Amino acid sequence: MERTFTAFAGDLWIATGDEDEMREALRAVGDDAQNILLFEDGTGRQVDIDLRGPSGEAPRGRGRPKLGVQPREVTLLPRHWDWLAVQPGGASATLRRLVEEARKASANTPSPRAAMDAAYHFVTAMAGDRPGYEAAIRALYARDVQLYISLSEDWPSGIRDHARALAAPAFSG
Repeated sequence: MERTFTAFAGDLWIATGDEDEMREALRAVGDDAQNILLFEDGTGRQVDIDLRGPSGEAPRGRGRPKLGVQPREVTLLPRHWDWLAVQPGGASATLRRLVEEARKASANTPSPRAAMDAAYHFVTAMAGDRPGYEAAIRALYARDVQLYISLSEDWPSGIRDHARALAAPAFSG
């Protein structure tokens, strides 16, 4: 599943789209882009993107590209290590393949907890000083959809609608 982003200028919902679409939308805004907040929809967290993008990318240097590999510790039972040892490509390649398969399988069904957390991060940034914010967060984590909807009713429409969209999987799961 491709990552999507949503941009706000104050209370106004500007655009939603993938990274390239957002890059183009922010380029079109020009100097006013510094006053726009951009959120990753999957996490609800505020993010920044490089506006240079595909058309303005720096030329690649020689050699192997950086893949962003991060070494971390994994704790498994001996039978798991035994199984990994006989897999083609080794343990790391097998674990990467298993993680990618799991990500694809769950891409279309966000977990209720992930939806709650995404809505929480977004609402905290965009409505943290609005009436009903704290009670709305409690309703979100209590999975009380009617209370959440009523408490967010007086928020600006763009913020309200996006907060509800992010939270929706939490109430259906």
